[in-house]
This record gives sequence, C-alpha cells and structure tokens, in this order.
Amino acid sequence: MEGIEKEGVEEEEAMDIDGDSTSKSAQLIGLLRGFLSIQQRRAEAYARLRRGFSDYMVSGGELVYQQLCGEITTEFNDCSKQVLEMESRLMNPYFCRDDLANLLKAVQAQEKQKLHLTVQIQLLKKAGRPSERLVSHEDCRFNKPTEHNCIHVHEITEATGTEDAEADAEYDLALKEAIKGVQVAVTSINEHLEEVRYEIEALEGQ
Repeated sequence: MEGIEKEGVEEEEAMDIDGDSTSKSAQLIGLLRGFLSIQQRRAEAYARLRRGFSDYMVSGGELVYQQLCGEITTEFNDCSKQVLEMESRLMNPYFCRDDLANLLKAVQAQEKQKLHLTVQIQLLKKAGRPSERLVSHEDCRFNKPTEHNCIHVHEITEATGTEDAEADAEYDLALKEAIKGVQVAVTSINEHLEEVRYEIEALEGQ
C-alpha cells in the first residue's frame, strides 16, 4: 500500500509540473501576442500621423495638426509603458526569459529612433527647401497699398547663388538620411517581430 501511495504522489507531482509548464507557455504566448497587438497599435498611429501631416501640408491647419501630434504622443507613450511592463514580467524569475525581454527592448530602441526621425522628416518638409521657402514681407516698407520697398530684393551674385545651392544640398542630405534611417529602423523592427512570431510558434508546438 505504501509503495502504491508513493507512486500516486509522484504522479501527482509530475502532473503539477506539466500543468505549470503548460500554464507558463500559455502565459508567454499571451504576453508575446499582446506585444504584437501593441505593435499593431503603433502602426495604426503612424498611419494616422501620416494622413494628418498630408492634410496639414494641403490645408495648413496648424491647430488640428498639433492636436493630432499630442494624441499620437500619448498613444506612443502608453504603448511604451505597456512594453516596459512586459519586459519586466519576462525577466521575472517565474519566466526567466531575458532573451525575449531583450528582444522587446531592441524593438523599443528602434521604435524610438523611428519616431525621432519621422518627426525630423515632417519638420524638414514643413520648412521646405531653403530656395523654395515663401518670403515674409512683414518688415518691408509700404509706400502705397499696392507697392512696397521689398527688403528681400538683392543683387544675385555668384556668392549668394552658391550659398543657396549649399543650403539646398544640406537640406536634401538631411532629408535623405532621415528617410534612410526610418527605413533601417523599420527593417530591424520587422526582423525582431519575425523572431517573436517564431517564438510563439515554438511555444505553441510544445
């Protein structure tokens, strides 16, 4: 009888271990799927930001655009906060998955870079190329309602032409580098997300 009881206890312990393992895998899958959902939220926020910026460039509605930027900032901050909580859970001794936590951290870093460069691109596009920017006549002297002494009229010399060309070249380079930076960040993020999906498949296959 004693031997039979002992076997029964060992079997129960084994079941508890298997049950805990299954529960842990399910929780990990839930965490990683939650992370993918947050990434979807970020993608939708970027889509809203792009549409809002395009509308702003056409209509010039500064107030509407600034309000949108505030909403997007709040959304991104909330996403980042949730991912940080996920990282903390993954590093918890219960899961002890620092590898997955580091994967999420890598995505966070690239998302931060992507947002920084996206804002930089929009600021550059708002300003426009130096040679194509509209001139303000606020400081000019008006002699008649239809005539004024424009302080912006100056003799175009070789020096000023060179300065304009250099300013445009610097602008083009800055815009090009920012766009390239966003593309690099997006590629890196997508690669990390593929790793997350592979991990989910592996956990589901256990």
